[in-house]
Amino acid sequence: MATVSLCMIVKNEGGNIADCLDCAKKIVDEIIIVDTGSTDDTKEIAKRYTDKIYDFEWCDDFAAARNYSYSFATQDYIMWLDADDIIDDENIAKFIEYKDKITDDDVIMMRYATQTNDRGEYTFSFFRERMSKRVNNYRWHEPVHEYLEKSGKIVQADIVIKHNKHTRSYSDRNMKIYEKQIEEGKTLSTRGLYYYARELYSFRRYKASLDMYLDFFSRKDGWVEDRISACEGMADCCSSLGDDKKALVTLFQSFLYDTPRAEICCKIGYIYKKQNDWKKALYWFKSVLALEKPKTWGFIRAEFWDYIPLAECVVCCDKLGDIDKAEEYNEKVAELRPDSASVEYNRQYFRKKRAQQ
Repeated sequence: MATVSLCMIVKNEGGNIADCLDCAKKIVDEIIIVDTGSTDDTKEIAKRYTDKIYDFEWCDDFAAARNYSYSFATQDYIMWLDADDIIDDENIAKFIEYKDKITDDDVIMMRYATQTNDRGEYTFSFFRERMSKRVNNYRWHEPVHEYLEKSGKIVQADIVIKHNKHTRSYSDRNMKIYEKQIEEGKTLSTRGLYYYARELYSFRRYKASLDMYLDFFSRKDGWVEDRISACEGMADCCSSLGDDKKALVTLFQSFLYDTPRAEICCKIGYIYKKQNDWKKALYWFKSVLALEKPKTWGFIRAEFWDYIPLAECVVCCDKLGDIDKAEEYNEKVAELRPDSASVEYNRQYFRKKRAQQ
């Protein structure tokens, strides 16, 4: 059986860290905590689980902090978690089974589920480089939205880590780090441009975000998944600036990089829906239902692949006067969400509509 060092960087995570470590202690052989300046009881809570707690003077660089935490690892593999991550019992069992069989894997990717719906289903997920062989001495890169370099035998494990953030609101921390880099005359990496554009959009700086996406596309080394996502981000900027025509162009641009993605097709449908062009809107929502989910490490928003387009097809068919089709799609929604209030509302709506005919 392989052994695992858990390396974490934390700051003011008193409301989260116990939940995380309660899970982690069941699967790892060593817990290393690097604190970047907590003023709450984070370190006191961590002491219940490990005596390997170290301080790191914060320097606006997450990669530097993670590399420091990795320097203390002593086991076969290194794993990282954020303090607001948890692993449920099912995935703990899968992890233990995987750990027992692991041999020569260099990097292990695991699904990271960051959003769930009220049914507990994962609605937003992607894969992260969650474990790596210690002797390979992989390094973290990028001060914000850091990533671990990958080489050798890279495998994908059927294990889900769930993001369980519940004590913090969105901050401008990442934005400040990017702006500090720019003020100091540093050139953002291609990945940095992409994520800085996303940060700008989240603060409603749409024109600046659009400009940053254009800078990102001027580079030739962007990851294909980031390029697809950037097309969607540019479209959001254009729509927010009142230019839906340009938004459509950027959404269509995403098809240059890979097969159509459900999120993109739905956003095209939304634009036509806003224009009351129900025929075109229906076409794009229906098109999603024929797509095959890509095998990707990139972002997957599950509801855009079934529930959302089906629900929108109900609306479009009704607007086009095709009640039979609208009801048919509504029942398909019911198969996914049998307890959905909107499904029952639609059934009553269609009954009344037929009675009036």
